[in-house]
Amino acid sequence: MFENKYIQQRIEKADKLRELGYNPYSNDSKRDTTIGKFFNVNSDVETLENQRAEHRHYTVAGRIKFYRNMGKASFLKIEDESGLLQIYVARDNLEDGFYNEIKKLIEVGDIIEVKGYPFVTQKGELSLHVNHLTILTKAISPLPEKYHGLADKELRYRQRYLDLIMNSEVRKTFHIRSKVISLTRRFFEDKGFLEVETPMMHPIAGGANAKPFTTRHNALGVDRYLRIAPELYLKRLIVGGFEAVFEINRNFRNEGMDATHNPEFTSIEFYWAYKTYRDLIEITKEYFEYLFEHLDLPTTLPYGNIEINFANFTEIGLVESLTTIGGVPSDSCNDINSIYAYLKEHNVQVKPNLNLGQLQGELFDEYVEGKLIDPTFITDYPVEISPLARRSDDNHQVTERFELFMAGKEIANAFSELNDPLDQLSRFEGQMDAKDAGDDEAHEMDADFVNALSYGMAPTAGQGIGIDRLVMMLTNQHSIRDVLLFPAMKPIAQEIDLHADIEK
Repeated sequence: MFENKYIQQRIEKADKLRELGYNPYSNDSKRDTTIGKFFNVNSDVETLENQRAEHRHYTVAGRIKFYRNMGKASFLKIEDESGLLQIYVARDNLEDGFYNEIKKLIEVGDIIEVKGYPFVTQKGELSLHVNHLTILTKAISPLPEKYHGLADKELRYRQRYLDLIMNSEVRKTFHIRSKVISLTRRFFEDKGFLEVETPMMHPIAGGANAKPFTTRHNALGVDRYLRIAPELYLKRLIVGGFEAVFEINRNFRNEGMDATHNPEFTSIEFYWAYKTYRDLIEITKEYFEYLFEHLDLPTTLPYGNIEINFANFTEIGLVESLTTIGGVPSDSCNDINSIYAYLKEHNVQVKPNLNLGQLQGELFDEYVEGKLIDPTFITDYPVEISPLARRSDDNHQVTERFELFMAGKEIANAFSELNDPLDQLSRFEGQMDAKDAGDDEAHEMDADFVNALSYGMAPTAGQGIGIDRLVMMLTNQHSIRDVLLFPAMKPIAQEIDLHADIEK
């Protein structure tokens, strides 16, 4: 594994350190200041008469990102999570013989700890004048070459640790992701919602139309399905008497991978008794206002060659959007044969035998979705593509549902929940017919959920928000893999060989 000659040279240096009595993997750090704090508390040094503060002493630690040895002295730059600091190390400032022993044994990539005082160089850079240096970790693998960095995206995703070492902007993205999740939790808690946990392995694949991952429960001797969505369990809790619940967790869908889809993804789902989807539209606007206020971001952000105004929310019905936004003639939107003819005329391939609602969904995907840049609530979804949503009292062909889109991508899905057990049973039966007809994403029958509804569920509204896609918008990232620390990847040869060995 470590046959590379450069790695061997570094291993030899680690061994030499041991011979000299220095542990290349010590565990006695005395760090008392982060680099970011060092800059904050010493901002006044530049105004001091000799531009140094020898009475102040700090112990900082970090990875060496730059090293220039000039004989009797060296300039290095070390980095921790909070920033990059230049340090000055001179032979005469360290204990006798230490500098000459150590200067050829440390290099870029090593993690060191230094103690000293702040000063400003002739070039005006606030730095640390070192009077004590300790090696904390000897890196035996060299970092990528400085000026080209880690350009191979596949390698960046597979070796995220290396990506994080080399790219501070990547770390910034994941700091924002962490803040989004934390703020999301705080927002809903402040609104009176209770955070709950539901099973990750389900006896029935349900909660959304998608292909599940199958796993084996050895103790029970049965197959289980990784969670597609927590919806049906969360609504069971509403039946049980909770009135506002949410869960932030992973969902798993055994489907294709592309710029906006990963087999496992993070979302928040929340359910609110005695509310409708209209209330969810309002709380969603409040949620975005809250995020931008606490993330300290402008409400208009770049996303590639477009800009998203996160304060400009609009709303339109799905069928209406086909004409007003998608440019589809109105007489080609409300009849199965007309839609098939229109799609064929425009060389759009779809499955045969789709119903009206499914075909309207196909028109929306093809002609509308990509044009929705600022946040847009698409409402009034057809019943046929909304098996868990409540029918509209005004039009039984559509449901009280919306999806929120921005930058041409779906961010959230919400609806007034179906709480009529007989209607729900009928919807499940329709899904089972679709599955028998070859739709492998159709919803399974969940008899226990129907039974739960039979005991009475209060009028309820529920919503799911995709955290990954939201972070993509906030950080101007165009692949979901750039906002996942460890995205799903095609196996490489070594992984395939290892799997084969395990199976043997």
